[in-house]
Amino acid sequence: MLMEIKRDIVEAFRKWKDAPDRKPILLKGARQIGKTWAMETFGKEAFDYCAKFDFDRQPELKSVFQTSKSPDRILKELALYTEVPIVAGRTLIVFDEIQECEEALNSLKYFYEDAPQFHIIAAGSLLGVAVKRRRMTVPVGKVSVMRMYPITFKEFLRTADEKTFNFVNSLKEASRLPEIILNKLNTEYRRYLICGGMPEAVISLLDNKGIETMEKVQQDILDLYELDFAKYAETKDIPRIHAIWHSLPSQLAKENRKFIYKVVKAGARSKDYEDALLWLEDAGMIYRVFNMTKASMPVTAYADLSAFKVYACDCGLLRRLARLPATVLLNSGSNYTEFKGSMAENAVLQSLISLLRDDIPLYWSPDSRAEVEFVIQWDAGIIPIEVKAENCISGKSLSVYTKKYQPKNRIRFSSLNLQYNEGLLSCPSPLAEWFYKFLPQEQKR
Repeated sequence: MLMEIKRDIVEAFRKWKDAPDRKPILLKGARQIGKTWAMETFGKEAFDYCAKFDFDRQPELKSVFQTSKSPDRILKELALYTEVPIVAGRTLIVFDEIQECEEALNSLKYFYEDAPQFHIIAAGSLLGVAVKRRRMTVPVGKVSVMRMYPITFKEFLRTADEKTFNFVNSLKEASRLPEIILNKLNTEYRRYLICGGMPEAVISLLDNKGIETMEKVQQDILDLYELDFAKYAETKDIPRIHAIWHSLPSQLAKENRKFIYKVVKAGARSKDYEDALLWLEDAGMIYRVFNMTKASMPVTAYADLSAFKVYACDCGLLRRLARLPATVLLNSGSNYTEFKGSMAENAVLQSLISLLRDDIPLYWSPDSRAEVEFVIQWDAGIIPIEVKAENCISGKSLSVYTKKYQPKNRIRFSSLNLQYNEGLLSCPSPLAEWFYKFLPQEQKR
């Protein structure tokens, strides 16, 4: 690869490295988002040595963990499978594809208890799925679970246009951006909507290899996901997973975006498809955003589990899944109505999730006449969020919510300039990952 993208997860690893009560990391995330690259990069940058053990490519490693639970003995045997020394404090130990060896997963407990001086990061493909399917035991309380996501727009911009990134990253309040900055942001954001956050697709675009090459990368990932359905899912669920996944563009093309089972298949019932939805969630391929019945703390207590919207983990894969031509997104004047809004919402959701980490936003729709795209709990406050495609900001839903709940702050994401006025933060969608910097001081984390 000609280009490397700086990932925020590597900085999170650095903080973990020096933490006093450090636990082994269990890294979760969808396929093809760069977990292995992040672990290896961190190993090279922060340690003298990186000892990587891949349980898929080296099945013989499993025997090491089957014969002993002693970290000392395990490390002595693992030393036979690596060319680098395993030295506490100087070597990063990487367990890749750990879902292939339950004993290795369980060993993390003993490393934490008996050998905390060693730095260990473990990751696996479809780890959440494998754990559930095989009823594997995760050493709860003995590992630090970290979630990794596709490349965010913030990470994309840092690589694509460092000067613009540095400018917006230095902002401390909601003041109007120079037009040249706003135009650059919107241009790069459209490019991001096209390629999404899968590292190989991003690099393909930024290296100017052409749209055709980038779309082939995206299609290869989608094909790999399809193979995963057959490899890792229960036989009865495979056609249902496939049907839900391919229904995403149709679900999101509807005006209210609410997930409707009959869109998946005529006569489909929720009880028949719940396992398939959970599989896609566990695989990190979709996010379910539930309707909120009441704007009270904690917001999760007021989630209506029967009403939800389903978004893709990556806006680029969603675009490719929908067969939406890249040229349509590049031409800001193109009219593709509802799906333009869907793409905008999906991208903003990705930004919010990268900030909120384990917390998925809710949405608010008390009836068919009003809908606020996202509602988040931010510290001691609840913030409603409206997402508008480009500069179309008409709509009364946010006003309806405001009249009912009187929130201290509310946010509208669009392509319009940055400003804060009487509790409303009007924020360009590309700056979604920075939104908290533009709120009044008392609302900042």
